[in-house]
Amino acid sequence: MIDSPNSPELTKLCDRLSMMTPAVDGDLVAANAWPEEKVRLCADGGVYRWFVSQESGGLGWSESEIARAYLQLSAACLTTTFILTQQVSALRRVAGTQNEHLRSNLLPKLVSGESIATVAISHLTTSRRHVGKPVLQANRADGGFIIDGYSPWCTGGCGADWLVMGAEQENGEQILFAADKNLAGITIQPGHQLMGLTASQTGAIHCDQVFIEEKFVISGPKPAVLTSGKGGGTGGLQTSTLAIGLATAAIEFIRNESERREDLAQTHQAFREQLSTLKHNLLELASGADPQTLGCSAQEVRASANSFVLRATQAALVAAKGGGYVQGHPVERWCREAMFFLVWSCPQPVLNSNLCEFAGIVD
Repeated sequence: MIDSPNSPELTKLCDRLSMMTPAVDGDLVAANAWPEEKVRLCADGGVYRWFVSQESGGLGWSESEIARAYLQLSAACLTTTFILTQQVSALRRVAGTQNEHLRSNLLPKLVSGESIATVAISHLTTSRRHVGKPVLQANRADGGFIIDGYSPWCTGGCGADWLVMGAEQENGEQILFAADKNLAGITIQPGHQLMGLTASQTGAIHCDQVFIEEKFVISGPKPAVLTSGKGGGTGGLQTSTLAIGLATAAIEFIRNESERREDLAQTHQAFREQLSTLKHNLLELASGADPQTLGCSAQEVRASANSFVLRATQAALVAAKGGGYVQGHPVERWCREAMFFLVWSCPQPVLNSNLCEFAGIVD
């Protein structure tokens, strides 16, 4: 059982994930790939217990402790850690519900890792919101709701037992619900072939007249249902944490190369100093520090993390030379994975900051 971010068991888990990564993510993996053993290792290590209170059967880790663990996991295997964030988002939604049926029957299985849940909710906030008609609709029925439509983005549906989904009624109110993935009418599409993280099996979920009993409703109907309860991370720091973790792996590669190539020593030292500052700001914000006192906000950390992970992975490619450009080399994978942070839950101000940097625009 991993009972703290300093646990030797966490180091062992990260070592195992890192050793297994090339077999899963080292190339453009097949459409049906799924890192089942990696997910099982996380469950066996009690990882899901980190995120819920002791009263709910968990360990009740602080956001700072979770961030420190995520930094280590994402340096070892970004795909596994990304999958974990989506599973944890579902877990936390169930943990935060006022529905006692779900809390008593489903939550213990999710906390122990006996059952796995993932989320399909992005369409309620960003994805496909420009479409006039809700892409996933909920209509009242006797004893529950009828769900029709699709969710465009769901990670790891093929490896989950439960889907935490959101749907919208004609009046604009939304519901959040838990659905057994084997319910009649649910179709889990194969994951997309992505630039990186293809093994996360991220694709669409289709619902055709799926009946959801009232007892499986997590929250709602209400406007903006996702604003209540707890999801994946505090203050938008989760994505930044994974970006910094991936950058750490690239910087460690540069360090190893610098031990036999003096020309890389200055580059490595510069990146180490930037990494130290970014980690400090991230962990301070995760601990509840006042952004004004600290001198940076979660949004500013995200913009810096995006820039940092792109620069660090490309610097690792320079250090690796031609070998790093060959498919299957870890640096080649890291460069592709770094691009993910430009599209994953990226607020417009962060995108604007990154675009200004790319275009050489100085405020």
